[in-house]
Amino acid sequence: MPPRARKRKPRAVVDTSVLVAGISGFREPFVPGRNSSADVLHEWAEQNNFVWLVTKDILDEYKEVLKHLGVRPSLIGKVINLIRERAEGVKVRSSAEISPDPKDDAFCRCAESGDADFVVTINPKDFPEERLKSKIVLPTELIG
Repeated sequence: MPPRARKRKPRAVVDTSVLVAGISGFREPFVPGRNSSADVLHEWAEQNNFVWLVTKDILDEYKEVLKHLGVRPSLIGKVINLIRERAEGVKVRSSAEISPDPKDDAFCRCAESGDADFVVTINPKDFPEERLKSKIVLPTELIG
């Protein structure tokens, strides 16, 4: 009998909206089910349940937005370093304009170049599913 093939972990691009909402959910003691974005981040950090895909542009946006929102620099550093250590870096092979929001093109291009199974976002309108191979999901669809 052939050995069982290991199930491939889903590959995902995480929009900045989910990261920001998730980090805000870490302010209080973490309570599962209270903040779906925090649940996504917590499950990833604890269980490594999907492959988080990033590019330098995405990491730069995460840092910039968190800084703009007044997140403590030490926390930004911890978050970015954790993501950088555990995520998979993607080399983008395109400069296609895919999203109606040009800031989200980096996420769309990462999803396409990294063969993402899904893009997790709070703003699905910025990710035209008909132009992407990835499924667009809300944080609530990813947890559990």
